[in-house]
Amino acid sequence: MKKTIEKYKDIVIQIATPYSLGTGFYLKDEQLIVTNEHVVRDNKEVVIDGNLIEQQLANILFLDKELDIAFIEAPGSTSIPRAILGDSEELKSGDVVMAVGHPFGLKYSATKGIVSNPLAKQNETYFIQHDAALNPGNSGGPLLNENGQILGINTFGMRNGNSIGFALPVKVLSEAIQSFLKAGRTVSAKCFSCGTIVDEENISNKYCPSCGYVIKLPSAIESYEPYGMSKTIESMLRELNHTVALTRRGPNCWEIKQGSAKIKISYHEETGLIMGDAFLCTLPKSNVLPIYEFILKENPTLEGLTFSAKGPDIILSLLIFDKYFNMETGKEFFDHLFKKADHYDNILIEKFGGLWRLDH
Repeated sequence: MKKTIEKYKDIVIQIATPYSLGTGFYLKDEQLIVTNEHVVRDNKEVVIDGNLIEQQLANILFLDKELDIAFIEAPGSTSIPRAILGDSEELKSGDVVMAVGHPFGLKYSATKGIVSNPLAKQNETYFIQHDAALNPGNSGGPLLNENGQILGINTFGMRNGNSIGFALPVKVLSEAIQSFLKAGRTVSAKCFSCGTIVDEENISNKYCPSCGYVIKLPSAIESYEPYGMSKTIESMLRELNHTVALTRRGPNCWEIKQGSAKIKISYHEETGLIMGDAFLCTLPKSNVLPIYEFILKENPTLEGLTFSAKGPDIILSLLIFDKYFNMETGKEFFDHLFKKADHYDNILIEKFGGLWRLDH
């Protein structure tokens, strides 16, 4: 399955919103990115990022809350390979499957398992039950067979379950795609009550024209507005010339790219702690002592920043409590972190043999 894993590194897309992180996958013929509705819920646009797709905002085109399906507008021209939809009706218990995605916001992972039940019923819907490990962030990613064909959308895992995951069968996805295309490929949502595809042309005020059920189209969803300390942090990032909408990575989390470094910012409301972790290069395979000596000598000179090493990662960190944080202090401290991160990344690579990060 090694070729399949390599191929899907280009097909699987990371999806980020102010509320969550998830996974989607690109369908070339349909020019759509498929994911779960709960991954994009309460957003009209999301951040997409992939090996062959530059990080960008993309509009949500279709929502089906009942089946937990969403379609996202895909970039027009791309060299992403074609994914093949398989036949989920041929699945049998014991068949080998693989789940691929971006768990915990990591850049791509694949887990192998077997089908436990090809027709597991949950809330009046049939799912593929399997034991390939699913973690937060895997939602919306594809479930594959040994031939690299998509069998379903990984939708959820059982809380406290021992590798019990569920995927919506690809047959259901195919039917949803055809209904969406037949309705004109417009911004739309499927009525939770009667199943009618409702768009901006046939919606009756905010109700389904067929049954009167309340419908919220993706285009009618209000744009995200931060509040409290999150608002201050985002204002600070904007002042430092970052496109804030592209930095959001779930609740109170942001990610910045500064040169070759990647900086993750998080705010912990319970403790009041604001953290900035700049992930620089990784340690070389050998002769690591000079790097350790260098970062230990640099630590006393860093003016509020701290070097550390966690596994293979070299991290430059900033910690500040919210009671000391405002626009001016924030700009000063984080501008310092951003500049030093890029500066030290180059030094560690060019002088000490550090390795570029795999997601660089």
